[in-house]
Amino acid sequence: MTDRHSGYVVVLEEDLRSDDAEATLTALRMTKGVLTVEPIIASLAGKGIIEERVRAAIRAKVVALLRDI
Repeated sequence: MTDRHSGYVVVLEEDLRSDDAEATLTALRMTKGVLTVEPIIASLAGKGIIEERVRAAIRAKVVALLRDI
């Protein structure tokens, strides 16, 4: 038997202004099966969001270094 997913956490590459984020929020809300989409205010962002952004930055630097080899 496979696991069932009840939700997802999406981390943005960078903080978006509220008015600039409307298209992203609308697209997520239009995704089949999505009940709610609630933005997280940047000043309240948790440790997990910061860690993911750091991992992505490190990953991008490693890929850039490997391309140079």
